[in-house]
Amino acid sequence: MAPPTSAPAALLTPLPPAQTAPHLAVFFRTVKLPVMPEVAHALIRSLQDRDIAAAQVGALIAQDPVLTTKVLRAANGVALGLQREVESLNSAVSLLGLTQVRLLALAACMNVSFPAVPGLNRAHFWRNCMACAGYAQWLSEQALLTQGALRQQLDPQQAWLAGMMLRLGELLIVQSQPQALSLIERQPHVPGSRWASERQVLGFTEVDVTAELAQRWRFPDSLVDALRVAAAPLAWPASTPAHALLSPLGGVLHLASHLADLNSASVQASDAPVLAPETLDLLPADVLTALGLTPQALRAQPPARSSFVDLSVL
Repeated sequence: MAPPTSAPAALLTPLPPAQTAPHLAVFFRTVKLPVMPEVAHALIRSLQDRDIAAAQVGALIAQDPVLTTKVLRAANGVALGLQREVESLNSAVSLLGLTQVRLLALAACMNVSFPAVPGLNRAHFWRNCMACAGYAQWLSEQALLTQGALRQQLDPQQAWLAGMMLRLGELLIVQSQPQALSLIERQPHVPGSRWASERQVLGFTEVDVTAELAQRWRFPDSLVDALRVAAAPLAWPASTPAHALLSPLGGVLHLASHLADLNSASVQASDAPVLAPETLDLLPADVLTALGLTPQALRAQPPARSSFVDLSVL
């Protein structure tokens, strides 16, 4: 399937900063926040502990049998190409690694924390989240190859988690203001224009809501800060393109969201590459440059399908 038509240049550049705090304050006074299970809060706290043992994380997940089942289901989706069934959390950690299993557990917790929303295709929504997560991990890995100095600010696993979370704010918007979202959905969409549409209709974007939610859930400050600027990750003027980045992770999320929309059909087809190479030419050039990336270099190192966990099975 051919990728969507490129947006005009003005739509593909980052949105200008907007004063959304007053609108968000009103929104969060009227919305019912999803309740995260205690296991999820313990997993979030564990993100700050670089020395945590696999057995400790496994013990946390094992406290919730339903969560354990969901993590194993997702892990088996990742292991499908290896012809090996994942039957226990220990096996999942051995096969996927501690960090990936912890991220899958957090994704499962968030999945169950948000109820089904009438009119929203839940499977399609979570597949888009999965795509954004996979692209964010890949883009951060590629940025680190070209700019090792970003290593203190950019972590591929955290990028995966942030990419998976990016659209969660939309679920709160749908619950609270379904009529506003229907107005947004009726407008023609090209990658990068959704946030502008939301800001025009609501006064804020789904990413603004996600960032505020992540802060209330006490996610690491670096992840919250990246979410806050994901819709507009550049600050001008800047002395160099790299200095224009408000947050390297925010820049990665900006690009990953574009790719998730541009490649939605490819990601959902298990027998197709997860990236249509021509879609890289539609990414905002200034954000690519700030991260030290080019479409040509990215085409030479396409993402692996193993990064794209099917979150719809959760």
